[in-house]
Amino acid sequence: MPADDKNPQWRHQIILTDREEMLVEGVLGLGSFDEREISMDTEQGSLLIKGEELDIKQLNLDKGSVVIEGLIKLISYDDETRSKKGLLGRLLK
Repeated sequence: MPADDKNPQWRHQIILTDREEMLVEGVLGLGSFDEREISMDTEQGSLLIKGEELDIKQLNLDKGSVVIEGLIKLISYDDETRSKKGLLGRLLK
């Protein structure tokens, strides 16, 4: 089924090239970021990226994608954030 602009069907994936460039798709929102840490909400939970000289090269929240440059040292998910949103979403229905 093709995605339309009103209800995009994002698929969460990460493509990491030589630990220096990272494409993240399925991004719902960007949290805090600096040269050592970037956090974002994705389709699969809260994602934390740590490294050195991190920079957001490209950001397109309409398409749900982020391109990050720098030395990537850690990629970590926080599933608690995902389940809390799910509970909140069920309560607000």
